[in-house]
Amino acid sequence: MDITKIKNLGELRKSRYQVRTVKEELRQNLLKKIKDREEIFTGIIGYEKTVIPELYNAILSKHDFILLGLRGQAKTRILRNITQLLDPYIPVIAGSEINDNPFQPISGYGKEQVRKYGDDTPIEWLSRDQRYNEKLATPDVSIADLIGDIDPIKAATQRLDYAHESVIHYGIIPRTNRGIFVINELPDLQPRIQVGLLNILEERDLQIRGYPIRIPMDILLAFSANPEDYTNRGNIITPLKDRIDSQIITHYPVSIEDGIRITEQEAWQDRLEMKDINIPFFFREIVETIAREARSNELIDQKSGVSARLPISCLELLIGNAERRSNLNQSMSKSIRISDLLALVPAITGKIELVYEGEQEGITNVAKILIGKAVKSVFNRYFPALRETIKNKKTASTAELDEIIRWFDKDRMICVDGSGTDEEYISSLKPLTQLEKHIKKYYHKDKPETDLEVAVVKEFILEGLYQNSFLSKFSSDGKATYKDLVQSIFNSLPEDEDEKSLDNFI
Repeated sequence: MDITKIKNLGELRKSRYQVRTVKEELRQNLLKKIKDREEIFTGIIGYEKTVIPELYNAILSKHDFILLGLRGQAKTRILRNITQLLDPYIPVIAGSEINDNPFQPISGYGKEQVRKYGDDTPIEWLSRDQRYNEKLATPDVSIADLIGDIDPIKAATQRLDYAHESVIHYGIIPRTNRGIFVINELPDLQPRIQVGLLNILEERDLQIRGYPIRIPMDILLAFSANPEDYTNRGNIITPLKDRIDSQIITHYPVSIEDGIRITEQEAWQDRLEMKDINIPFFFREIVETIAREARSNELIDQKSGVSARLPISCLELLIGNAERRSNLNQSMSKSIRISDLLALVPAITGKIELVYEGEQEGITNVAKILIGKAVKSVFNRYFPALRETIKNKKTASTAELDEIIRWFDKDRMICVDGSGTDEEYISSLKPLTQLEKHIKKYYHKDKPETDLEVAVVKEFILEGLYQNSFLSKFSSDGKATYKDLVQSIFNSLPEDEDEKSLDNFI
């Protein structure tokens, strides 16, 4: 039977429908889903052993709760997903502003409807999405917005006393009765407004302007906030914090693999023209490592956090730069290149906040530093032998590295045009054949098969050697030129200092 076809209170009684409180409803539905091993929080990655179990415990304990964490940690997404634990539909008295339970109405309107119509009281069905409301806390939010106020026009036109319930204009919280109400960024709410929530959290009733009107509320209250120590915008007042039953700490992805999965899930990659673009896996690692480097870099204010939106925007810009290159050359670019990484600067600069030393360095330079550190970190994981050479010049791999470096003797160089066609790109890296055997020996992930794929890995190796200070690099007009480091240093000196500098070098 489709229960939503029931249209009045009498039919509802005959159906033996049982009304549950919202917290009992959430609890029982969660228990069933856990037993059935159903996934509830879809799209939430990396919280399986931390945040999600704590959230389950809070719901099973019928707690109001707060998610506490830095920006970009999926707090709002988690809160919105809780609606999946609500029943598909619940009955309410038709026309009720606060979703009156037909069996136990709490508003004057609901009680009057049942008294007047009895079993013929009309009912309607509220979907789970209609039972969720949220409010972003801002300094201008008022008690009237959240809880309600006396409407003097109603009182005047209906000739009612201000203490009469019919003159109330309900706020968003009572209008979410029998549902879930969320306040995002709770510290931004003024302390005097936070005080207005105390009665709802503890006594579960509604009071407006001190008039003797008390309405018992059936509601789950949830909050999100940055840790109050991390923001100067405001604090959660102590009495309110004490009344929130559970405080759940969120976090950034613990592993780089989780971060890559999140970015892969959220980034806009489904572009028709670029659907066949090759994105070697090390690019996904570089993108995620940029964010991880930023979260520990001394030039960046760690109290503000580095959002998971940073690598998402970076991956989108990588594809966007390849798309721009394709249209510029009127020839489809088939792969992302290392030279595309410079296009990530705008995605980084808008998502980090600098400390004083960082401001002195300049935000664009800091973004480039993060990209360089990420490339170096990922390169050293892919080519451990060269990494060990960097740490210890006496290792067996010195000969392999020397072979690459010696290629650049006699002023030989590699010039890569980041905006050139794929054919020009392959041609520019073709002369460095020494790298091909190192690719076969050390590069084991998504093995390059075409000339273009080999060229992309070659550029990756060159950039990795540059970041490890084994090659020099000069960039101009979108072109990158890789040279021998020592020779570049000598060439940059005035002629009369060459002999002196050579003596110091020796």
